[in-house]
Amino acid sequence: MKLILSTHNIKLTEAIEQHILDRLDKLEHFNRWTVDARVTLEHDHTRAPERQFNCSMRLGVRGPDLFAEDSENDLYAAIDKVAKKIEQQIRKRHNKRMARKHTEASRGKARLKERGL
Repeated sequence: MKLILSTHNIKLTEAIEQHILDRLDKLEHFNRWTVDARVTLEHDHTRAPERQFNCSMRLGVRGPDLFAEDSENDLYAAIDKVAKKIEQQIRKRHNKRMARKHTEASRGKARLKERGL
């Protein structure tokens, strides 16, 4: 997976980068077809203290890309919440695909029963 990491008013430390990589590894576990990830970290001094750190993440996957954004008072908390939102989107997409697959299969079985096969 290709990672594009950009920051604004934040010094990118090894710990921050490692935390992001750990979260992306967990997300890649849920969807192994992830092509790339774009992570943007921002610190805005003019916002309220509880919304100063902003993290946005875009995952390039098959189909429409997944995007999540969150603002928190702690950078690590913002990264964790964004990863959680992306994980929920991956799960939702997976569950919809599985439900569609099972619905089509059960319709096929019903058609075979109607025909007496």
